[in-house]
Amino acid sequence: MNVLGLELGLNELPYPVPIHPMLVHFTIGLFLVAVLFDILATLYRQDSSFVFKLPIGRESLYDVGWWNLVAAAGMTFLTVAVGFFELFLARVPEGTSAWGLSAYDTMLLHGLGGVLLLTFIVLLAIWRGLQRYIWRRGQGAQVQWSYLLTTILVVGLMLVQGELGGQLGYEFGIHNTTVNDLQQPRN
Repeated sequence: MNVLGLELGLNELPYPVPIHPMLVHFTIGLFLVAVLFDILATLYRQDSSFVFKLPIGRESLYDVGWWNLVAAAGMTFLTVAVGFFELFLARVPEGTSAWGLSAYDTMLLHGLGGVLLLTFIVLLAIWRGLQRYIWRRGQGAQVQWSYLLTTILVVGLMLVQGELGGQLGYEFGIHNTTVNDLQQPRN
């Protein structure tokens, strides 16, 4: 099949494997590590040994959280861009999801959710940077509790977003090479 001058394969994409799901998992991993290390650093009260008698300071834990959040913010731009590219190439199938949504509605919510997550992650990175370099510089705790609670809420939004993406691939077979291969007529 040829769309907009692109030769599309079995998964309706111009390349053999969808890229968006790989980027999504990388983005999620970076963000979750950032949240986890900021929580650990906030709860960590001494600068001696932490795990297996290794000398890990609170500042080091905050560093891991900060740099993972910066990487997640950058990666989210690429994830959303590739997601929209692949979404625009998708054939919208019939049927409804487990949530009672059509494929079109699921795609719309997933796309809007991606932009919303991108916005939240970038705003969290700015908020985190202000805390790290200006508001709480030189203090023991680099992050505020309100920041940590907000990151946990964003993780909850990620779970909903992931479910919508899973429904697109599993229930509707969008860009799912295996599902599309099984639906091909056999000789």
